[in-house]
Amino acid sequence: MRIQNYNKMNVIYSSDPPLVEFDQKSIFLVGPTPRSELVPSWRPNAIEVLQAGGFNGKVLVPEPADGVKFPDYDNQVDWECAGLNNCKVIVAWVPRDMQTMLALTTNVEFGFWMGKEPNKVFYGRPTGAPHTRYLDWLYQKMTGRLPINNLNELLLTALDEINQSNE
Repeated sequence: MRIQNYNKMNVIYSSDPPLVEFDQKSIFLVGPTPRSELVPSWRPNAIEVLQAGGFNGKVLVPEPADGVKFPDYDNQVDWECAGLNNCKVIVAWVPRDMQTMLALTTNVEFGFWMGKEPNKVFYGRPTGAPHTRYLDWLYQKMTGRLPINNLNELLLTALDEINQSNE
């Protein structure tokens, strides 16, 4: 079961209305989405880490709230575009698995934002995640930062950025 509100943190799923105005305290969780109910999403863990870190903004999750029924393709893509354009920070986590989570859309989104607004992106992947070498190179080239190989550390780094910019 999914929970949408954690204290002062608001989780917005792709089955909810999109974020249509810029929000200083918002994080979009970019990364592969499981295409089978047998494969767990990494995003519930990310939400728990942000809550434990005291985040009191909006977390944009490009998955439906029930974890099963996705909006139609056009609505999903429109929702993601609105969220990516109007959030403060993009956390790109790429736990790529060539059988269960290819992250092909993630590659496109990542490359787009590296070209458009690289300092908005915080990127990581587990050590040994396949086919991430170019993402690593591009992230370091465009931001001067190294990829982070731990989801918790990645999220807390993004949270620090939001907190510093809102002081």
